[in-house]
Formats: sequence, structure tokens, C-alpha cells
Amino acid sequence: MNLREMVRRHRILLISGLVMGLAGAAAKLAQPWMLGRLIEAVALDESIARPIAFIALFFLVDAGLSAGHAYAIGRAGENIVFEARRVLGARLLRSRIPHFSRLEHGDVFARTVSDTSIACLTIAQAMAQLVTSVFMVAGGIVLMARLDWRLLLVTVGCLGLAGGCALLLARQVRIAALRNRENIGAFGSGLQRVLGALTTVKASRAEERETEELTLLAARARRSGIRVTGFGSLLTPAINVGTQLTLAAVVCWGMARVATGSLSAADLTSFVMYLFYLVTPLVLLFMSIGQIQQGRAAVQRVTELAAIPQEEEVNAEVGESQECEPFAEWTSAIRFESVGFAYHEHAPVLRGVSFTLPCRGLTAIVGASGAGKTTMFQLIERFYRPDSGTIRVAGHDTAGLRLAELRSLVGYVEQDTPLLRGTIRENLTYANPGAEPVDIARALRLASLEDFIADLPDGLDTELGERGAGLSGGQRQRLAIARTLLQRPAVILLDEVTAHLDSDTEVALRDTMAEAARECAVLAIAHRLSTIVQADRILVMEEGRVRAVGTHRELIESDEVYRRLAGGQFATEEAPA
Repeated sequence: MNLREMVRRHRILLISGLVMGLAGAAAKLAQPWMLGRLIEAVALDESIARPIAFIALFFLVDAGLSAGHAYAIGRAGENIVFEARRVLGARLLRSRIPHFSRLEHGDVFARTVSDTSIACLTIAQAMAQLVTSVFMVAGGIVLMARLDWRLLLVTVGCLGLAGGCALLLARQVRIAALRNRENIGAFGSGLQRVLGALTTVKASRAEERETEELTLLAARARRSGIRVTGFGSLLTPAINVGTQLTLAAVVCWGMARVATGSLSAADLTSFVMYLFYLVTPLVLLFMSIGQIQQGRAAVQRVTELAAIPQEEEVNAEVGESQECEPFAEWTSAIRFESVGFAYHEHAPVLRGVSFTLPCRGLTAIVGASGAGKTTMFQLIERFYRPDSGTIRVAGHDTAGLRLAELRSLVGYVEQDTPLLRGTIRENLTYANPGAEPVDIARALRLASLEDFIADLPDGLDTELGERGAGLSGGQRQRLAIARTLLQRPAVILLDEVTAHLDSDTEVALRDTMAEAARECAVLAIAHRLSTIVQADRILVMEEGRVRAVGTHRELIESDEVYRRLAGGQFATEEAPA
């Protein structure tokens, strides 16, 4: 994400606002000069209609241009914020899972929502204010020099000292602002951590401990925020003290010179008016510098987040994306060829895994925790890439398939069955928004959800809370299964889908799996004996390797690890025939 490019795309609004701001500043600068001419006209007993008309005109022009400047710059800023959030949101959704999983999600939220606003509005508003303030100050100085260069030297000397102090304060504002943004992100991460596991916190009676931890994080954000406020609050007084000292010196010396006749009363009045007119631009100038320093801290955080690596559509080493053959021509649905993978160096999860799944049928994967079962699913979906070997779906290396094409072929039901806030219908059709009513009815029937949905007052339009709140664990799991069935994939991956189901629903799900297996390949991680018994084949995983392949009866007779799993994990396992 390039913020400079975003600013460039909205340059017409920004330039228009800037031009109006500069024109308004010019109209403002003309007012003291015309006031001096009005005083001269009164002193010379001339007509004052012309000076008064010009003064009134400049007042109106200044007001109109100031309003236009504020609107144009504000609109451009909001446009840039919108574009930054849109681009950043898209990059986060397309980010690589290994890199995204390392981020603190509360900090991601703070950067995406808060820092984008601070960064982009600062770029638009503070920079525009900086330019107009510089123009106003420079123009005022030029006109003051024409009135009396000696008084100008006094003015510049006093204001220069105040400006130097303000610049030092602005640098401290930036440093403190960066720390404050980091602390706010840490508090957001801590809050999200406990709210995401609120029932666990309550069941563990940990409310007090977690409150203390959140209070500590909030206190850090408070301290750094106060530091930002403290340095920022000194900026305006530093300028005000300088302008007040300047005003006192100019008035005292100017009146003395008027008394001696070396300076006219009209010029002194205009000079003092310009000095008053410089106060606000000077304050805004250094406030803008302070805001820009804070904005730079926000820009840095947004830019760092935008640099998160993306999922590429085509592997550069493979070349152009491969076109999938028609389903009838596939020789296999999934094929692992000596696949190795490790989340951390020197800690392999998969070690030379090889197997082939036919285009139809139910295959179960069993093994102890940590054997690499779920990792295999994540590699198939290309959430992660294998360190070695090749994974083929529909006969093609997954590294060369477009992600949209690969993931349309593979339906994945995760173990924790995440659902999104919204209606049941929105969750059900999430992977297939254009699904026909007959297909929805079929998916609900296969997932044994027909009666449940029919009993709801709002049916499919029933609203769900965060992560599917309002449904039981089994209902969430069946809805996730129905969502995958509605996708009509060529391969269905089921990760412990029977974990939250009662016995009656499990029987219905077995029938669903059997029916789906007649149309496509179904690969299921399972611990329940009922799922294993009906599988066409079973892969036994041990320490990241495929130890054995066979049917339930074959493995009971031939494989010691499978017999141990069957005897230890499944107390109701039938004895070998």
C-alpha cells in the first residue's frame, strides 16, 4: 500500500482545497493593509467608502474560501482514509496465514481502524494547514517588511526563539505518539484475547486477574497518552508567549517612533494588525507540525501492517496457472508425493508423506495428537506450503493452481467450526452466495438441519451472534457441514466433524458422508469408531508419517498402532472378526 499514490489519486480535491486556502489567506492578508488605508483616508478627510467596500469584500471572500478549503480538504482526507482501509482490509484478507498468525489481532484492529484515520487525515488536513499557514506567515512578513523592516527584525527575533522551542517539542510529540499507538494496540490485543474466551475466563474465576492485566495495559496507554498531551499542550503556549513578547516590544517601540514622527500611526496600526493576524497561523503552523509528527507514527504502523506478505495467485517458479481437467478425467482427487513440512525449523510435522485418494469414496485419517493430521488439510488448502514434495489436486500441483480454483475444488470443515455474525442463511450460503433454494434445502436435509430450521421463528433469517452464538456446538458443526455441501466441491475435508454431535445426529451425518462420498472424495480426520468403521480406507499417521493404509478390519489384524488406538480411544470398539 502506497499512501503517496493514494494522495496523488485525490490530488484534484487536495489542490482545489489548497488553492482556496491560499486565496483565502491572501484575502486575509489584504485586510490589515486596507485598514491602514482607511485610517489614512480618515486622517486626510477623504472618502472612506472605497476602503470600507474593499474590507467588506475581503471579509466575505475570506469566509467563503475558508469554508471551501475546509470542505475540500476534509473530503479528500476521508476519501484517502476510505481507500487506505479498503486496501489494507483486502491485504489482510489475502495475507499468508503463517505471517498473519504471528500478529496480535487487537493491534491489527487498532492499526486498521484508528491509525489509518490518524495517518490519512493528518496527511490531508495537517499538510494543507501547514502550507496555508506558511503562506500566511510568509505573506505577513513580506507586507510587514514593506511597512517597517526594523519592527520586523524585532518580530522575527522574538518569534524565532519561540519557534525553535516549538520544533523541539514537536519532535518529542512524534516519539511519544509512536509509543502511545503501540500501547493502544497492546491494550486492544489484550481485550480481544479475554473477550474471545470470556466463558473460559468466567469458569476459571479469572475475572480479577484479567481485569488487573487489562488495567495495566490501559495504564501504559494512559501514561503515553498523557505524555503526548503534555508535549502537545506546550506547543501553543510556546508560540503564544513569543507573540505576546513580540506584541509588547512592537507596541512600545512603535508608539515611541510614532511620537517622534519616524513612523505613521496608520503603518503602526497595520503592522500590529498583521502581528495579530500572524498569531493564529503560527499556532496552526506548529500544531500542524505536531499533528504531522503524530501522523508519521501512524503512517509507520499502517505501512508496516500493509507490508504483510500476500498469497500469490500463481507460483512464479511454476509459471502460468494450470487449467483443471473435467472431473471425469481425473485419475485421483488428492495425491501426496514425499511431502515434508515444519512450522518451526528442526521440528518437522510431516516427514515424507505419500498417499493417493481416488476421486470418490470416504477416507479416514487417524493418529495421536500431533501426528500431522490437521496440518495435511492446511497444506491441501495451501494455507501453508510444503517444505518438500508435491501435493496434487485433480492431478495438478497445488502450487500452480490459482487459489480461487483450488479452493473451489476443496471444501473444508474446520474443527472449531467458525461462523460469522449474521443470519443463518448468510452463513449457509457463504461459499456459494447464488445458491438456489432447492440446493439449500438439499444441504439442510443432508446435514440434518431441516427440523431445527423449521422450528425457528425467522427460519434461515435468524440472526446469529459472534462466532455463531445462539447455536449449540453440534448445530454450528452441522451448519458448517451444510455450507460445505452447498459449495459442491470435488474434495471435502472434515476435521473432527463428529466431535460435538449426539449419537442420533452422528448416525445421520454418517449417511451424509456416505452419500457425499458417492459423488466426490471425502477425507475425514476422525477419532470416533463409527466414522472409522464405514471408511473405504484408513490412513494411520504416526510422528508425521503414514504408517499404514487399509480398511478397519485389515488394520485391526495387521497394525499394532491402530489396534492400540482402537482399544484405547474407542471403548466401544468391536472386536476383530
